Amino acid sequence: MGPNAVAIALSRFEWAFKQRGRHLNASEAYSPGIEVEDARDDLERAMLHLPHGAKRDLGRLVTRIDEEFERRTLPEPNYIELAMFGWWWTRMRER
Repeated sequence: MGPNAVAIALSRFEWAFKQRGRHLNASEAYSPGIEVEDARDDLERAMLHLPHGAKRDLGRLVTRIDEEFERRTLPEPNYIELAMFGWWWTRMRER
């Protein structure tokens, strides 16, 4: 992970959650590395390496992010094989 990876990941969610409407809009074209699902991967990776206190603090933010992401996306049964990468990859955004 690069410098400021957590801050960058959090800012991607902040931008995504500012979108209007009930559901998050999907990108016109898939952009590997810059999707919010990639940002969630980065947060998960960061939590593996943080000391206990920092992990707990980031975990609280991630819990709120997860709740909002789940609320603003839909289950996609065709993506179930992606669950091994994280439940957030099994969600669908509006196109």
